[in-house]
Amino acid sequence: MSNLVYREIAMTEEVGGCLLCNNPPCTKACPYGLPVDSIIRSLRFENTKGAANRLSGEADCKNCTTKACMNACLKKKINRPVPIDKIMEETASYEKTNPKEVDLSISFCGIPCENPFFLSSSVVGSNYEMVAKAFEMGWAGVAFKTIGTFVPKEVSPRFDALRKESVPFVGFKNIEQISDHTLVENIAFLKKLKRDYPEKVIIASIMGQTEEEWTYLAKLMTDAGADIIECNFSCPHMAADGLGSDVGQNAELVAAYTRAVRKGTHLPILAKMTPNLGNMEIPAVAAVKAGADGIAAINTIKSIMNINLDTFSSGPDVEGKTSVGGYSGKAVKPIALRFIYSMKNCKELKNIPVSGMGGIETWRDAAEFLALGCENIQVTTSVMQYGYRIIEDMIEGMQLYLSSQGLKSISDIVGKALPNIIPAEELNRVSICYPKFNREKCIGCGRCYISCYDGGHQALRQDEATGKPIMNAGKCVGCHLCLAVCPAEAITPGVRISKLAEATG
Repeated sequence: MSNLVYREIAMTEEVGGCLLCNNPPCTKACPYGLPVDSIIRSLRFENTKGAANRLSGEADCKNCTTKACMNACLKKKINRPVPIDKIMEETASYEKTNPKEVDLSISFCGIPCENPFFLSSSVVGSNYEMVAKAFEMGWAGVAFKTIGTFVPKEVSPRFDALRKESVPFVGFKNIEQISDHTLVENIAFLKKLKRDYPEKVIIASIMGQTEEEWTYLAKLMTDAGADIIECNFSCPHMAADGLGSDVGQNAELVAAYTRAVRKGTHLPILAKMTPNLGNMEIPAVAAVKAGADGIAAINTIKSIMNINLDTFSSGPDVEGKTSVGGYSGKAVKPIALRFIYSMKNCKELKNIPVSGMGGIETWRDAAEFLALGCENIQVTTSVMQYGYRIIEDMIEGMQLYLSSQGLKSISDIVGKALPNIIPAEELNRVSICYPKFNREKCIGCGRCYISCYDGGHQALRQDEATGKPIMNAGKCVGCHLCLAVCPAEAITPGVRISKLAEATG
């Protein structure tokens, strides 16, 4: 791999190549008995402290002559094995941490939750066996896959992924509808889950076609033992008119259906919002005024992706045809955060509990949603890609982060970022923050020069001898495009100078 100067860059690249196998042969082969897969997975999901804590001090990966783990690595069948020996060697450079006790429990809509991590309403929480497994692994709750009075006819295939360069799962598209189990089956699932896991939180997601259906479903879910009812006003690809996001874009319908649900239950009600509109706060306010206790956001984004230029069909490809579907995954996180901020910045909604979702893969992603005011987190696409096991690093990573910050409760970070998001006209526009170049760390690739010249303000030139950048402060506007593209992380924010001082200096 590399030296400590580039440790994080190299580590991200190398662990990103791991296949994250089930029953991993590398762990079975390790002569030191290390949980190799768990260490790599922790690094993959930004839990470096947890990875270091799992590394035994008796393991001598640097001088291991067997290379048994790498010989067992299935990645070599594709090209070359993951450099496990180097990963373990550099993991040892991270400081082990003895975390202080941290409380991850949090109340959401008046319901106590052991932690904020829930499965969102989707295929990842659609029957008893699946949810029971997730509960056993540490998930605090589930928003059970949306239940209706009918069983939809599904298509095959119904999933597709978007990739960029070496990243195979930047975004994800689905054209799956609500639960493919009958109403009777779903009620049985909920009853059994509440019986066997009384401390876990069950959110029953429902979708009706009339006000009478919404009331009827709410009553059934209440009797089945649900703790919260979530109204799915936001599915982007239901086949029937008047369902899903068509409802969520209409504040009057949102209000009418929320009132109908309130007639059928005394439980807390969540209104699940669609991002397929400009101002989510409009239907969200309508839902709250009609009796909703909280908001869930965001559902997937209407999308078309992956045009096959040989057949001119799109994915998911159903006999050469497809339809508009829901886009999710890491790529939608900035969009989700924007909508959540907008609602928390709305005076009618600022004190309303929000269950956040959209692109959450790691504890760090979850913490960002919490920092913008969410009190609950829902996850789907990451589970579909990596499995329920991601909860281990979500819980541990969050605990270690909070402990490192001297915080005792996860509630301490809720809303902490909100004061730092301000209207554009209030931002400091009378100064420039110049980039700072670390010339020892710079490798002289010229990426900053190319981007600055072709996409910026021609403020950089490349030294002919070293390849390293030389900045013309008279042309630099402090946009930080160079910082964003630097592959060696050799550029950081530098000094901030008043534009007036610069002009007169």
